[in-house]
Amino acid sequence: MLSRRHFLKSGSIAAGISVALPALAHSVADDKPPAIAALQSRRAEAKPITIEERAQRQERARQLMRENNLSAIILGQGTSLAYFTGIHWQGGERLFAMILPAKGDAFYVSPAFEEGRAREQIAQAPEGTKPDVRIWQEDESPYQRVAQGLTDRGLSTGTIGVEETVKFVFSDNIRKASPSATFTSAIPVTAGCRMIKGRHEIELMRLAAKVTLAAYEATYRSLKVGMTQHDVAHLVETAHSQLGFDGGADVQVGEYSAFPHGSVTPQVIKEGTIVMMDGGCSAEGYQSDITRTYVLGKASDKMKQVFDIVHRAQSAALAAAKPGAEAGSVDAAARKVIADAGYGPDYKYFTHRLGHGMGMDGHEWPYLVRGNPILLQPEMTFSDEPGIYIRGEFGIRLEDDMHIVEEGAELFTPQSPSLEDPFGKA
Repeated sequence: MLSRRHFLKSGSIAAGISVALPALAHSVADDKPPAIAALQSRRAEAKPITIEERAQRQERARQLMRENNLSAIILGQGTSLAYFTGIHWQGGERLFAMILPAKGDAFYVSPAFEEGRAREQIAQAPEGTKPDVRIWQEDESPYQRVAQGLTDRGLSTGTIGVEETVKFVFSDNIRKASPSATFTSAIPVTAGCRMIKGRHEIELMRLAAKVTLAAYEATYRSLKVGMTQHDVAHLVETAHSQLGFDGGADVQVGEYSAFPHGSVTPQVIKEGTIVMMDGGCSAEGYQSDITRTYVLGKASDKMKQVFDIVHRAQSAALAAAKPGAEAGSVDAAARKVIADAGYGPDYKYFTHRLGHGMGMDGHEWPYLVRGNPILLQPEMTFSDEPGIYIRGEFGIRLEDDMHIVEEGAELFTPQSPSLEDPFGKA
Protein backbone atom coordinates (compact mmCIF):
# COMPACT_ATOMS: atom_id res chain seq x y z
CA MET A 1 0.00 0.00 0.00
CA LEU A 2 1.34 3.42 -0.93
CA SER A 3 1.84 5.76 1.99
CA ARG A 4 1.47 9.51 1.99
CA ARG A 5 4.78 9.58 3.82
CA HIS A 6 8.13 9.09 2.08
CA PHE A 7 10.52 7.04 4.18
CA LEU A 8 14.29 6.98 3.77
CA LYS A 9 15.31 4.34 1.25
CA SER A 10 18.93 5.26 0.67
CA GLY A 11 20.72 3.53 3.53
CA SER A 12 23.03 1.51 1.29
CA ILE A 13 23.87 4.57 -0.81
CA ALA A 14 24.63 6.59 2.30
CA ALA A 15 26.84 3.77 3.58
CA GLY A 16 28.79 3.79 0.33
CA ILE A 17 29.30 7.52 0.52
CA SER A 18 30.55 7.28 4.10
CA VAL A 19 33.13 4.67 3.06
CA ALA A 20 34.30 6.62 0.03
CA LEU A 21 34.23 10.01 1.72
CA PRO A 22 34.88 9.50 5.44
CA ALA A 23 35.69 13.15 6.02
CA LEU A 24 32.36 14.21 4.54
CA ALA A 25 30.48 11.60 6.57
CA HIS A 26 32.17 12.88 9.73
CA SER A 27 31.18 16.42 8.85
CA VAL A 28 27.53 15.44 8.33
CA ALA A 29 27.46 13.62 11.67
CA ASP A 30 28.92 16.66 13.41
CA ASP A 31 26.13 18.81 11.95
CA LYS A 32 23.36 16.90 13.71
CA PRO A 33 21.62 19.01 16.33
CA PRO A 34 22.56 17.92 19.88
CA ALA A 35 19.06 16.61 20.66
CA ILE A 36 19.22 14.31 17.63
CA ALA A 37 22.87 13.33 18.03
CA ALA A 38 22.09 12.20 21.60
CA LEU A 39 19.53 9.61 20.46
CA GLN A 40 20.55 5.98 20.87
CA SER A 41 19.69 3.24 18.39
CA ARG A 42 16.81 0.95 19.40
CA ARG A 43 17.13 -1.25 16.34
CA ALA A 44 18.12 -4.34 18.36
CA GLU A 45 14.73 -4.24 20.11
CA ALA A 46 12.90 -5.08 16.85
CA LYS A 47 12.75 -8.89 16.66
CA PRO A 48 11.76 -10.40 13.29
CA ILE A 49 8.57 -12.40 12.84
CA THR A 50 9.43 -16.10 12.83
CA ILE A 51 8.54 -18.90 10.43
CA GLU A 52 6.57 -20.53 13.24
CA GLU A 53 4.46 -17.39 13.65
CA ARG A 54 3.71 -17.36 9.92
CA ALA A 55 2.75 -21.03 10.04
CA GLN A 56 0.25 -20.20 12.78
CA ARG A 57 -1.14 -17.41 10.59
CA GLN A 58 -1.64 -19.84 7.73
CA GLU A 59 -3.50 -22.24 10.01
CA ARG A 60 -5.73 -19.40 11.16
CA ALA A 61 -6.36 -18.54 7.50
CA ARG A 62 -7.38 -22.15 6.80
CA GLN A 63 -9.79 -22.03 9.72
CA LEU A 64 -11.37 -18.84 8.38
CA MET A 65 -11.58 -20.35 4.90
CA ARG A 66 -13.58 -23.25 6.26
CA GLU A 67 -15.84 -20.91 8.24
CA ASN A 68 -16.47 -18.83 5.08
CA ASN A 69 -16.84 -21.80 2.70
CA LEU A 70 -13.71 -20.97 0.72
CA SER A 71 -11.63 -23.70 -0.86
CA ALA A 72 -8.48 -21.59 -1.21
CA ILE A 73 -7.21 -18.02 -1.37
CA ILE A 74 -4.95 -16.42 -3.97
CA LEU A 75 -2.31 -13.92 -2.81
CA GLY A 76 -0.27 -11.72 -5.14
CA GLN A 77 2.55 -9.33 -4.40
CA GLY A 78 1.78 -7.08 -1.43
CA THR A 79 1.34 -6.95 2.30
CA SER A 80 -0.81 -10.04 2.79
CA LEU A 81 1.73 -12.19 0.95
CA ALA A 82 4.44 -10.84 3.26
CA TYR A 83 2.20 -11.39 6.30
CA PHE A 84 1.63 -15.08 5.59
CA THR A 85 5.00 -15.99 4.05
CA GLY A 86 7.62 -13.30 4.64
CA ILE A 87 7.98 -12.93 0.86
CA HIS A 88 8.46 -9.38 -0.43
CA TRP A 89 7.86 -9.44 -4.16
CA GLN A 90 8.07 -6.84 -6.89
CA GLY A 91 6.83 -8.21 -10.19
CA GLY A 92 5.07 -5.57 -12.24
CA GLU A 93 3.01 -7.04 -15.07
CA ARG A 94 4.17 -10.64 -14.50
CA LEU A 95 2.09 -12.81 -12.20
CA PHE A 96 3.69 -14.19 -9.05
CA ALA A 97 1.13 -15.80 -6.76
CA MET A 98 0.71 -18.03 -3.76
CA ILE A 99 -2.37 -20.22 -3.60
CA LEU A 100 -3.17 -21.37 -0.07
CA PRO A 101 -5.82 -24.13 0.10
CA ALA A 102 -8.11 -24.66 3.07
CA LYS A 103 -6.66 -28.17 3.22
CA GLY A 104 -3.21 -29.21 2.10
CA ASP A 105 -0.03 -27.42 1.13
CA ALA A 106 0.28 -24.13 -0.69
CA PHE A 107 1.66 -23.82 -4.19
CA TYR A 108 3.34 -20.94 -5.99
CA VAL A 109 3.27 -19.68 -9.55
CA SER A 110 6.37 -17.81 -10.67
CA PRO A 111 7.96 -16.48 -13.85
CA ALA A 112 10.60 -19.00 -14.93
CA PHE A 113 13.41 -16.45 -15.08
CA GLU A 114 12.56 -15.42 -11.48
CA GLU A 115 12.63 -18.99 -10.13
CA GLY A 116 15.90 -18.50 -8.27
CA ARG A 117 14.70 -15.37 -6.53
CA ALA A 118 11.36 -17.01 -5.79
CA ARG A 119 12.86 -20.13 -4.24
CA GLU A 120 15.29 -18.04 -2.21
CA GLN A 121 12.40 -16.21 -0.55
CA ILE A 122 10.05 -19.18 -0.36
CA ALA A 123 12.75 -21.01 1.59
CA GLN A 124 11.97 -18.63 4.48
CA ALA A 125 8.23 -19.39 4.33
CA PRO A 126 6.46 -22.08 6.39
CA GLU A 127 6.39 -24.57 3.46
CA GLY A 128 9.87 -23.58 2.29
CA THR A 129 11.64 -26.92 2.71
CA LYS A 130 9.60 -28.67 -0.01
CA PRO A 131 7.81 -25.96 -1.98
CA ASP A 132 5.52 -26.62 -4.94
CA VAL A 133 6.71 -23.95 -7.41
CA ARG A 134 5.09 -23.90 -10.86
CA ILE A 135 7.04 -21.81 -13.33
CA TRP A 136 5.93 -20.25 -16.59
CA GLN A 137 8.01 -19.09 -19.53
CA GLU A 138 7.55 -15.68 -21.13
CA ASP A 139 5.44 -17.13 -23.96
CA GLU A 140 3.27 -19.24 -21.63
CA SER A 141 0.19 -18.45 -19.54
CA PRO A 142 0.66 -18.12 -15.77
CA TYR A 143 -3.12 -18.41 -15.41
CA GLN A 144 -3.07 -21.93 -16.77
CA ARG A 145 -0.48 -22.77 -14.12
CA VAL A 146 -2.88 -21.53 -11.44
CA ALA A 147 -5.75 -23.47 -13.01
CA GLN A 148 -3.70 -26.66 -13.20
CA GLY A 149 -2.64 -26.27 -9.59
CA LEU A 150 -6.28 -25.94 -8.51
CA THR A 151 -7.14 -29.04 -10.53
CA ASP A 152 -4.27 -31.01 -8.99
CA ARG A 153 -5.54 -30.05 -5.52
CA GLY A 154 -9.12 -31.05 -6.37
CA LEU A 155 -10.25 -27.43 -6.24
CA SER A 156 -11.24 -26.81 -9.87
CA THR A 157 -14.91 -26.48 -8.88
CA GLY A 158 -14.27 -24.80 -5.54
CA THR A 159 -14.86 -21.28 -4.28
CA ILE A 160 -11.63 -19.32 -4.44
CA GLY A 161 -11.00 -16.10 -2.53
CA VAL A 162 -8.89 -13.46 -4.27
CA GLU A 163 -6.89 -11.04 -2.13
CA GLU A 164 -8.21 -7.53 -2.70
CA THR A 165 -5.01 -5.97 -4.05
CA VAL A 166 -4.50 -8.57 -6.80
CA LYS A 167 -4.63 -6.74 -10.14
CA PHE A 168 -7.85 -7.11 -12.09
CA VAL A 169 -5.95 -8.35 -15.14
CA PHE A 170 -4.59 -11.20 -13.02
CA SER A 171 -7.83 -12.16 -11.28
CA ASP A 172 -9.87 -11.88 -14.48
CA ASN A 173 -7.52 -14.13 -16.43
CA ILE A 174 -7.36 -16.67 -13.60
CA ARG A 175 -11.16 -16.76 -13.63
CA LYS A 176 -11.19 -17.32 -17.41
CA ALA A 177 -8.63 -20.13 -17.08
CA SER A 178 -10.71 -21.82 -14.34
CA PRO A 179 -14.30 -21.57 -15.61
CA SER A 180 -15.66 -24.23 -13.26
CA ALA A 181 -14.48 -22.43 -10.12
CA THR A 182 -16.29 -19.62 -8.32
CA PHE A 183 -14.27 -16.53 -7.39
CA THR A 184 -14.98 -14.13 -4.55
CA SER A 185 -13.20 -11.80 -2.13
CA ALA A 186 -10.61 -13.14 0.31
CA ILE A 187 -11.17 -10.23 2.73
CA PRO A 188 -12.95 -12.41 5.34
CA VAL A 189 -9.69 -14.36 5.57
CA THR A 190 -7.01 -11.72 5.06
CA ALA A 191 -8.70 -9.06 7.20
CA GLY A 192 -9.92 -11.71 9.63
CA CYS A 193 -6.31 -12.68 10.30
CA ARG A 194 -4.52 -9.37 10.05
CA MET A 195 -6.82 -7.11 12.05
CA ILE A 196 -6.33 -9.16 15.25
CA LYS A 197 -2.72 -8.70 16.29
CA GLY A 198 -0.50 -11.15 18.13
CA ARG A 199 1.69 -10.27 21.09
CA HIS A 200 4.80 -9.93 18.92
CA GLU A 201 3.00 -7.62 16.48
CA ILE A 202 1.83 -5.41 19.35
CA GLU A 203 5.39 -5.22 20.68
CA LEU A 204 6.69 -4.09 17.28
CA MET A 205 3.98 -1.47 16.89
CA ARG A 206 4.57 -0.16 20.40
CA LEU A 207 8.28 0.11 19.64
CA ALA A 208 7.63 1.89 16.33
CA ALA A 209 5.36 4.40 18.09
CA LYS A 210 7.93 5.10 20.80
CA VAL A 211 10.68 5.54 18.22
CA THR A 212 8.61 8.04 16.24
CA LEU A 213 7.67 10.00 19.35
CA ALA A 214 11.34 10.17 20.38
CA ALA A 215 12.27 11.35 16.86
CA TYR A 216 9.55 14.01 17.01
CA GLU A 217 10.69 15.29 20.39
CA ALA A 218 14.32 15.51 19.29
CA THR A 219 13.20 17.35 16.17
CA TYR A 220 11.06 19.76 18.18
CA ARG A 221 14.01 20.58 20.43
CA SER A 222 16.12 21.26 17.34
CA LEU A 223 13.77 23.68 15.58
CA LYS A 224 14.50 27.32 14.91
CA VAL A 225 12.43 30.16 13.55
CA GLY A 226 13.08 30.50 9.82
CA MET A 227 13.26 26.79 9.05
CA THR A 228 11.11 25.51 6.18
CA GLN A 229 8.79 22.54 6.33
CA HIS A 230 11.40 20.60 4.33
CA ASP A 231 14.08 21.43 6.89
CA VAL A 232 11.88 20.01 9.62
CA ALA A 233 11.02 16.90 7.60
CA HIS A 234 14.75 16.29 7.09
CA LEU A 235 15.32 16.52 10.85
CA VAL A 236 12.55 13.96 11.46
CA GLU A 237 14.18 11.55 9.00
CA THR A 238 17.59 12.10 10.57
CA ALA A 239 16.23 11.48 14.06
CA HIS A 240 14.58 8.23 12.98
CA SER A 241 17.83 7.12 11.37
CA GLN A 242 19.74 7.93 14.55
CA LEU A 243 17.29 5.67 16.38
CA GLY A 244 17.95 2.88 13.87
CA PHE A 245 14.82 3.05 11.74
CA ASP A 246 13.60 4.46 8.45
CA GLY A 247 10.90 7.00 9.14
CA GLY A 248 9.68 10.45 8.30
CA ALA A 249 6.85 12.93 8.46
CA ASP A 250 4.88 15.43 6.45
CA VAL A 251 5.27 18.89 8.01
CA GLN A 252 2.76 21.73 7.62
CA VAL A 253 3.05 25.25 9.00
CA GLY A 254 0.53 27.98 9.83
CA GLU A 255 -2.56 28.15 7.64
CA TYR A 256 -1.41 25.07 5.71
CA SER A 257 -1.92 22.93 8.80
CA ALA A 258 -5.64 23.25 7.96
CA PHE A 259 -5.00 20.84 5.05
CA PRO A 260 -5.18 17.45 6.85
CA HIS A 261 -2.66 15.83 4.52
CA GLY A 262 -0.74 18.93 3.71
CA SER A 263 0.06 21.44 1.01
CA VAL A 264 2.89 21.71 -1.51
CA THR A 265 3.18 25.45 -0.87
CA PRO A 266 6.60 26.49 0.50
CA GLN A 267 6.30 27.29 4.21
CA VAL A 268 8.51 28.92 6.84
CA ILE A 269 8.24 28.58 10.62
CA LYS A 270 7.57 31.80 12.46
CA GLU A 271 7.26 32.37 16.17
CA GLY A 272 3.72 31.72 17.36
CA THR A 273 2.58 29.78 14.26
CA ILE A 274 1.23 26.26 14.27
CA VAL A 275 3.53 23.42 13.18
CA MET A 276 2.03 19.99 12.47
CA MET A 277 4.12 16.81 12.02
CA ASP A 278 2.38 13.65 10.76
CA GLY A 279 4.33 10.50 10.05
CA GLY A 280 5.87 7.37 11.45
CA CYS A 281 8.27 4.52 10.93
CA SER A 282 8.34 0.77 10.39
CA ALA A 283 9.66 -1.83 12.85
CA GLU A 284 10.06 -5.19 11.10
CA GLY A 285 7.21 -4.19 8.82
CA TYR A 286 4.88 -2.83 11.52
CA GLN A 287 3.90 0.81 11.34
CA SER A 288 3.52 3.80 13.62
CA ASP A 289 1.40 6.83 12.71
CA ILE A 290 1.63 9.83 15.02
CA THR A 291 0.75 13.51 14.68
CA ARG A 292 1.99 16.27 16.96
CA THR A 293 0.84 19.89 16.66
CA TYR A 294 2.64 22.72 18.49
CA VAL A 295 3.96 26.27 18.30
CA LEU A 296 7.37 27.76 18.85
CA GLY A 297 6.81 30.53 21.36
CA LYS A 298 3.35 31.61 22.50
CA ALA A 299 0.10 30.17 21.18
CA SER A 300 -2.94 32.39 20.79
CA ASP A 301 -5.97 31.90 23.04
CA LYS A 302 -7.94 30.51 20.09
CA MET A 303 -5.21 28.00 19.32
CA LYS A 304 -5.19 26.87 22.94
CA GLN A 305 -8.97 26.56 22.98
CA VAL A 306 -9.00 24.43 19.83
CA PHE A 307 -6.16 22.26 21.13
CA ASP A 308 -8.12 21.61 24.33
CA ILE A 309 -11.20 20.55 22.34
CA VAL A 310 -9.18 18.16 20.17
CA HIS A 311 -7.43 16.77 23.24
CA ARG A 312 -10.79 16.08 24.90
CA ALA A 313 -12.07 14.46 21.70
CA GLN A 314 -9.07 12.14 21.60
CA SER A 315 -9.68 11.20 25.23
CA ALA A 316 -13.39 10.60 24.57
CA ALA A 317 -12.53 8.22 21.72
CA LEU A 318 -10.08 6.37 23.94
CA ALA A 319 -12.76 5.96 26.61
CA ALA A 320 -15.34 4.74 24.07
CA ALA A 321 -13.02 2.17 22.47
CA LYS A 322 -13.61 -1.14 24.20
CA PRO A 323 -14.36 -4.74 23.25
CA GLY A 324 -17.91 -5.09 21.96
CA ALA A 325 -18.29 -1.42 20.96
CA GLU A 326 -19.17 -0.65 17.35
CA ALA A 327 -16.32 0.95 15.43
CA GLY A 328 -18.63 3.79 14.38
CA SER A 329 -19.42 4.63 18.00
CA VAL A 330 -15.80 5.59 18.69
CA ASP A 331 -15.89 8.13 15.86
CA ALA A 332 -19.20 9.42 17.25
CA ALA A 333 -17.74 9.94 20.74
CA ALA A 334 -14.95 12.16 19.45
CA ARG A 335 -17.16 13.98 16.93
CA LYS A 336 -19.70 14.86 19.64
CA VAL A 337 -17.03 16.62 21.72
CA ILE A 338 -15.98 18.69 18.73
CA ALA A 339 -19.52 19.50 17.56
CA ASP A 340 -20.68 20.39 21.10
CA ALA A 341 -17.77 22.85 21.34
CA GLY A 342 -19.06 24.70 18.28
CA TYR A 343 -17.00 23.07 15.53
CA GLY A 344 -19.79 21.12 13.85
CA PRO A 345 -21.91 19.83 12.43
CA ASP A 346 -20.59 16.56 11.12
CA TYR A 347 -17.52 17.00 8.91
CA LYS A 348 -17.48 20.80 8.69
CA TYR A 349 -14.31 21.25 10.77
CA PHE A 350 -13.49 17.66 11.76
CA THR A 351 -13.24 16.68 8.11
CA HIS A 352 -12.19 13.02 8.24
CA ARG A 353 -12.97 9.80 10.12
CA LEU A 354 -11.55 9.39 13.61
CA GLY A 355 -9.09 6.65 12.74
CA HIS A 356 -7.98 3.63 10.79
CA GLY A 357 -6.77 0.18 11.59
CA MET A 358 -3.00 -0.28 11.65
CA GLY A 359 -0.48 -3.04 11.28
CA MET A 360 1.84 -3.86 8.40
CA ASP A 361 -0.04 -1.27 6.38
CA GLY A 362 -0.32 2.21 7.81
CA HIS A 363 -4.04 2.11 6.93
CA GLU A 364 -5.85 -1.22 7.13
CA TRP A 365 -9.03 -2.77 8.52
CA PRO A 366 -11.11 -1.95 10.45
CA TYR A 367 -11.93 1.77 10.27
CA LEU A 368 -13.28 4.03 13.01
CA VAL A 369 -15.85 5.79 10.86
CA ARG A 370 -19.55 6.59 11.06
CA GLY A 371 -21.76 3.66 10.14
CA ASN A 372 -19.15 0.93 10.60
CA PRO A 373 -20.95 -1.74 12.68
CA ILE A 374 -17.96 -4.02 13.21
CA LEU A 375 -17.48 -4.83 16.88
CA LEU A 376 -14.11 -4.06 18.40
CA GLN A 377 -12.08 -6.97 19.75
CA PRO A 378 -9.01 -7.21 21.96
CA GLU A 379 -5.73 -6.88 20.03
CA MET A 380 -7.14 -4.63 17.33
CA THR A 381 -5.02 -1.52 16.74
CA PHE A 382 -6.06 1.90 15.44
CA SER A 383 -5.02 5.48 15.05
CA ASP A 384 -6.92 7.88 17.34
CA GLU A 385 -6.66 11.17 15.44
CA PRO A 386 -9.36 13.81 15.85
CA GLY A 387 -8.73 17.22 14.37
CA ILE A 388 -10.20 20.67 13.79
CA TYR A 389 -9.22 22.44 10.57
CA ILE A 390 -10.04 26.14 10.13
CA ARG A 391 -9.25 27.15 6.56
CA GLY A 392 -7.20 30.31 6.26
CA GLU A 393 -6.08 30.11 9.92
CA PHE A 394 -4.72 26.79 11.21
CA GLY A 395 -5.47 23.15 11.91
CA ILE A 396 -4.83 21.04 14.99
CA ARG A 397 -4.71 17.26 14.99
CA LEU A 398 -3.55 14.94 17.76
CA GLU A 399 -2.79 11.37 16.77
CA ASP A 400 -1.58 8.42 18.80
CA ASP A 401 -1.83 4.71 18.11
CA MET A 402 -4.43 2.82 20.12
CA HIS A 403 -4.59 -0.82 21.20
CA ILE A 404 -7.82 -2.53 22.27
CA VAL A 405 -7.36 -4.55 25.47
CA GLU A 406 -9.75 -6.60 27.62
CA GLU A 407 -10.55 -3.62 29.86
CA GLY A 408 -10.90 -0.99 27.13
CA ALA A 409 -8.08 0.64 25.17
CA GLU A 410 -4.60 2.07 25.67
CA LEU A 411 -2.41 4.43 23.69
CA PHE A 412 1.12 3.31 22.83
CA THR A 413 2.37 6.85 23.50
CA PRO A 414 1.38 9.57 26.01
CA GLN A 415 -1.04 12.24 24.84
CA SER A 416 0.44 15.61 24.00
CA PRO A 417 -0.22 17.97 26.94
CA SER A 418 -0.19 21.37 25.22
CA LEU A 419 0.77 23.41 22.16
CA GLU A 420 3.64 25.13 23.96
CA ASP A 421 4.93 21.99 25.68
CA PRO A 422 3.96 19.17 23.30
CA PHE A 423 6.11 16.50 24.95
CA GLY A 424 5.49 17.41 28.57
CA LYS A 425 9.09 18.00 29.54
CA ALA A 426 9.52 21.75 29.47
